[in-house]
Amino acid sequence: MPIIVNLDIMLAKRGMKSNELAQIVGITTANLSILKTGKAKAIRFSTLEAICKALDCQPSDILEYVED
Repeated sequence: MPIIVNLDIMLAKRGMKSNELAQIVGITTANLSILKTGKAKAIRFSTLEAICKALDCQPSDILEYVED
């Protein structure tokens, strides 16, 4: 898939655990895991906004487009 999810990188940079982020954002750790592994088919803008706010980052820090 040409969209790469760099959520693990941002979590490491911020020194935050997945379960902590999931709690702040208000999603389950299972759904966050699906997003982190790149298996998600979509993400709501409200969820992306909450993640960016919690990690103090931009959407481009989390999502990356790479041509096949």
